Amino acid sequence: MNATSALVAEIRRSVAEDLATPGRLPADLQADDRREYARQRIYAHLDRISAEGAAEGAAEGQSDPAPYDENVIVRHVLDSLFGMGRLQSLIDDPRIENIDVNGCDRVWVTFADGAKVMVDPVAESDSELIELIRSVAARFSLSERRFDTARPELDLRLPDGSRLSALMSVSVRPSVSIRRHRLVDLSIEDLVRLRMVDPDVASLLASAVRSRRNIIVAGAMNSGKTTLLRALASVIPPHERIVTIEQAFELSLDGDVGRHPDIVCLEARPSNLEGEGEITVADLVRRALRMNADRVIVGEVLGSEVLPMLNAMSQGRAGSMCTIHADSSAGVFRRIASYAVQASERLPIEATNLLIAGSIHFVVFVDMVTSNGPDVSSEPRVDGVPYQVHRHRFVSSIREVVDCDGANVISNEIYRPGHDRRAVRSAPLRPETLADLVENGYEPPGAGVMSPIPGDRGNRSINGVPTGGGRW
Repeated sequence: MNATSALVAEIRRSVAEDLATPGRLPADLQADDRREYARQRIYAHLDRISAEGAAEGAAEGQSDPAPYDENVIVRHVLDSLFGMGRLQSLIDDPRIENIDVNGCDRVWVTFADGAKVMVDPVAESDSELIELIRSVAARFSLSERRFDTARPELDLRLPDGSRLSALMSVSVRPSVSIRRHRLVDLSIEDLVRLRMVDPDVASLLASAVRSRRNIIVAGAMNSGKTTLLRALASVIPPHERIVTIEQAFELSLDGDVGRHPDIVCLEARPSNLEGEGEITVADLVRRALRMNADRVIVGEVLGSEVLPMLNAMSQGRAGSMCTIHADSSAGVFRRIASYAVQASERLPIEATNLLIAGSIHFVVFVDMVTSNGPDVSSEPRVDGVPYQVHRHRFVSSIREVVDCDGANVISNEIYRPGHDRRAVRSAPLRPETLADLVENGYEPPGAGVMSPIPGDRGNRSINGVPTGGGRW
């Protein structure tokens, strides 16, 4: 531990004792006032330590102690007491998108453009890193969440909306991943500006939300599914009641009370020390059916909650949405079927497909392309120079679910990946769907009826496999 770290640790202990001293602070003191009080105590302790050091040096005939930067000390102490310690400066950097900690001294950050670089350690030891994460779990979650050998995994939302995931004991060193959401207050128009969708796709998706179509947003990890889901939710009229359900808060749709004034955000909860009190995402989806919700939004479907989600979509909660991990728009149906057969109900694929056909209207697939710059080395750069990598996220496929036939889901891929993998028009919408979307603001390209692409035999598919025909 260097001199600055030792000084920060000493002052942090002293200020923590000041804050915990009974009667020193009013019980109802606001967070900002507590922070300001802590700041004053930091300066007081710095003055005391400086005076003591000068007195000791004079008594021993030594020169004045080495100077230190007060601003750095104050920031580090406040971050350790009220924030994320040394991680806080990374979280506050608007350019950073991902933070990955593989032990206290192996810290990688990924910037918004894909550039990746190793940065300074975030703790003096792995044990200090674990204590930091425990403190964060106690301060920032709705109910205190454990992080120890008995429960070695942790998921929670940080105050700025970032998502934290941590592991210990099951890995050689503690691991922490933080996903920062730089784009929270988004609209469909913003997606066009960011080139995530073109105007035609934007018009289709916005009208699908307005016409209360059930939508699943799919894609790989870190592809932009949550970003797209937020933008779709921005189209929901403000008078509608929304219930969001997440494993750990991430959507943050309640941040704009003007856009979504009637919203309830629910978060799953792990069991307590006695193994009781667990509330799963599936439990919350079932509970949402009794909450007079106009729409139910599940942040991420990861397992058995898929069945109550499909039931919610097909039982009057039209206009509901969720995200799911998949490798293609067609792969969504296989993913849902695999989750359903693993659930306690052990639903067979034929019954699952009936649910899919009766509840899902559109599947939207978000893709990501990573490109390298001309001066990229084949090895990680750890000298402060980031990888020259660029990421582009965009919608590449949209499927309209048509029907099911036993073990097969029948769908039309109305937008398919083009030569650059971005969505291009393919099969037309069904006439009844088109009419409904137009009534809700859709402006179809051309004359309003999609024509086959020259040389294209159509893009109707069964379980994602083209059949060569289509409804034209």
